[in-house]
Amino acid sequence: MTSILTSLHRLLRVLSTVALWLSAAGLVAMTAAVAWQVFGRYVLNDTPSWTEPISLLLMSWFILLGAAVGVRENFHLGLDIVRFFAPDRMARFMDGISLVAITGFGIAMAWFGWTLVVGTWSATIPVLGIPGGIDYLPLVVGGGLIALFAVERLVGMIAHPREDIVAAKTAADLEAH
Repeated sequence: MTSILTSLHRLLRVLSTVALWLSAAGLVAMTAAVAWQVFGRYVLNDTPSWTEPISLLLMSWFILLGAAVGVRENFHLGLDIVRFFAPDRMARFMDGISLVAITGFGIAMAWFGWTLVVGTWSATIPVLGIPGGIDYLPLVVGGGLIALFAVERLVGMIAHPREDIVAAKTAADLEAH
């Protein structure tokens, strides 16, 4: 059982790294598209029409991929003051409830995102000439990854009961000194 969890953890680490790199590439590409739009508008007096829709599409991808990585790495902001002063069992319970809620949110995002993809696939994004459903694919992929990474953390919390609490409180203690 432990070897299966270790293998899955490694696979999800690779998936997370790929998502992070794709997110970074999307941010760079979006920045380049916006820079080209500004250059075209103010220097060439000819605004490229494709830059705005492609920027919005890239933004959707890098935000949702980055959000999924944030779930896996536990980088999202949270109100930890109550959790920090709570007894370990209560803090773990709050973590579990939070991860279950995040999993549900990711599943809902993927499910309803898929509904949007299917419903808008026959439409075309005029300037880009691609199916309209592509606009909603980031919801499906990002939601799926959010749910997957939250489940990974939940399983890790159950398989290794004391690690998260001890690490969090130790880090907070180090920052206090």
